[in-house]
Amino acid sequence: MAALGVVYGDIGTSPLYAMRSIFTFDNHSVVPTQEGVYGILSLLLWSVMIIVSFKYVLLVMRADNDGEGGILALTALLRKTLVKTGFKIVTVLGLVGAALFFGDSMITPAMSVMSAVEGLETVYPDAQRLIVPVSLVILAFLFGIQRFGTSLVGRAFGPIMALWFLTLAALGVPHIYANPGILSALLPTYALGFVWQHPLLTFGVLGAAVLAITGAEALYADMGHFGRTPIARAWFMMVLPCLALNYLGQAALILEHPTAVDAPFFYLVPEGLRLPVIVLATLATVIASQAVISGAFSVTAQALNLGFLPRMRILHTSKSEGGQIYVPAINVLLAIGVGVLIIGFKSSDALSHAYGLAVTGTELLTTTLFFLFARHVLRWSWVRIIPMLCIILSLEISYFSANVQKIPTGGWLPILIASVFLLVMATWIWGVRAVRDRRSEIEINMRTLLKTLREKEVRRLPGQAIYLHENRGTVPIGLKENLRFNQCTHEQIVLVHVKVLNIPHVRHAQRVSVERFGRHEQKLFDITISLGFNDTIDIPYNLRLCSNPDAEFVFREDQARYFVSVLELQKSDQVPWYLMWRRSLFMFLIRNATQRVDVMRLPRSRTAIIGGSIYL
Repeated sequence: MAALGVVYGDIGTSPLYAMRSIFTFDNHSVVPTQEGVYGILSLLLWSVMIIVSFKYVLLVMRADNDGEGGILALTALLRKTLVKTGFKIVTVLGLVGAALFFGDSMITPAMSVMSAVEGLETVYPDAQRLIVPVSLVILAFLFGIQRFGTSLVGRAFGPIMALWFLTLAALGVPHIYANPGILSALLPTYALGFVWQHPLLTFGVLGAAVLAITGAEALYADMGHFGRTPIARAWFMMVLPCLALNYLGQAALILEHPTAVDAPFFYLVPEGLRLPVIVLATLATVIASQAVISGAFSVTAQALNLGFLPRMRILHTSKSEGGQIYVPAINVLLAIGVGVLIIGFKSSDALSHAYGLAVTGTELLTTTLFFLFARHVLRWSWVRIIPMLCIILSLEISYFSANVQKIPTGGWLPILIASVFLLVMATWIWGVRAVRDRRSEIEINMRTLLKTLREKEVRRLPGQAIYLHENRGTVPIGLKENLRFNQCTHEQIVLVHVKVLNIPHVRHAQRVSVERFGRHEQKLFDITISLGFNDTIDIPYNLRLCSNPDAEFVFREDQARYFVSVLELQKSDQVPWYLMWRRSLFMFLIRNATQRVDVMRLPRSRTAIIGGSIYL
């Protein structure tokens, strides 16, 4: 029930606007004759079957990275297998796909909620002026409750979505009963016939029909929140049948009353029940927004731990499900972005031109990455891959191409949003690599440290000094400066490195490895903490795993003092002019990133921050 409340909101609200957008496309270019209605309905239903049922539920959701899904989890799976050129290509594809998903995460809530609120116009013709303020209030409420976690939200929303899907089915069945011939549209021959007879019109129609498959990527991105089995079971047992019945009912209604194309969903509803259904539809669209918001949190966490984004605060909202998280910074960013879109576009029809490009782009990249995964990880033969690849790619490339033509009228928006996210990720990766290289130039090696401890009279203070350090094999700047200025250090020196692997989680027993440097009396330890990209970087928690009194190194939390080296970045005159903007952006990102002390959950009362500076 919780999976139903979070995962299927987006695709579950497509009946509100998919058929309307198709038949009102380009000033009602699709004539609601029997041939046109059967062809459009067949095309829509088979798109859902191939892309959602076959591709995502049956194929792509097999590619779970220890239970985690989403395009970055799939990228991480491939990064473990591919090397050199293949590694770089897969990383770029994953970054582009994640950037497009962030764009979808802004557009979907605005589009979904406005579509439902616009239903008020079928009851109160003067309600148009209320659409923007009501939509803003609803979405402010949605973003405000995110901190309570997807589990609580899912339990609250699950019964509402169950009622919504049953309502979809109930609204469609009477019209199917009145016109049972509409069931013939389940045959794919009607879709193929429509494409054959109206190729140019079909190309335009696909730009609107994409609304029926939005939310498919969210199924995969939200897999870490609920698991593959509950998501698949809910799809085949409830969501798919109810969606199909409603689309069939809308098509039957349009055949009987062609003027209903302007709002076929709401005209399915008896006039006396229209207001309660509008309220239910509004609740359903709020839940639709939840699917992509939860997915955005998951993708952000994966990107952070893979080193693709600046440090941010992540809150785990469930004690039993590690994948249920809340990212305050992303929540605020999405809330502002959605609000701007609602105020700027003012209606779902205007925003629909921006809808689709991000969805189809992400789905196309997921298909590419999955079949690379099938070939290189699952070891599927080309004989098995090529037929499936041809079917799925031919459909998805058609959808993507049809949405490209919407760039001048609004399709530029998801490209702009994705470009901003991609620029931030690429700049962060570049900057972190550059800083790491500069640090390695000024840090001394381990041999020099051992020689200093052996030859010079260095006072040893009681306790454990734990230095957080990124470059294994060198000495942290904090330790180097402490020895240089104070000529002292603690009795035990512990260098801690965090290594994030291309898997979601690492078992506790496999997380911590301890290595001793130098002579026994020097008490110098090198510790590597290996984490998955969905594990929390909590240093004290992970060091407690070294509390075995018989071990060579024993973590003594009451004696431990933490030292973090923070470098101030200075602008170098050696940077080419064309990289100055990138350097400025990176310096802005690093200034506004969450401090390492907070990310690593270090106790502030026992943590010292030692500074230095480098030129970039």
